[in-house]
Amino acid sequence: MISSWIVIAAVTFLIAIGSFLITPRDVKWFVQLSRPQWLVFEPFIPLIWTVIFICGAASANIVWQKNPGSLITWLLMGLYLLVEIITVAYIPLMLRFRSLKTGEIIGLVGLISAIVLAVCVLPISGLATILLIPYLVWSPIGAYTTEELRQLNPEDA
Repeated sequence: MISSWIVIAAVTFLIAIGSFLITPRDVKWFVQLSRPQWLVFEPFIPLIWTVIFICGAASANIVWQKNPGSLITWLLMGLYLLVEIITVAYIPLMLRFRSLKTGEIIGLVGLISAIVLAVCVLPISGLATILLIPYLVWSPIGAYTTEELRQLNPEDA
């Protein structure tokens, strides 16, 4: 039997690579946007999200180990999956529509979903909830950054 952490890691990885469905034309639009001067951490964003996804996968594995195969656990796995899909959809959809507002909406839906997930996970495992904190902290930073991009690039909002 395959270990749960291998399945969770594989699903996380497969969904995360879905963000590579970006065409060069779309990326060119984003690269040409004006950026706030304080946005010096942009090269580290892929690494930051990698750490966040690893923490999320570890959190999901802890929840699964607490009560493997139960209906509640499966529903929580679905919620973990939803949060990751929303997160991965942020960049491709924002770039496809060339709309920073689209990015903000997707980011907000992701944050709300992650808050619901954290609240649901808290009674099951404090550690699993703590592992969701990087997402809960970083997501508003991303939303704020997107809002700043909208202010600097109103024609692309």
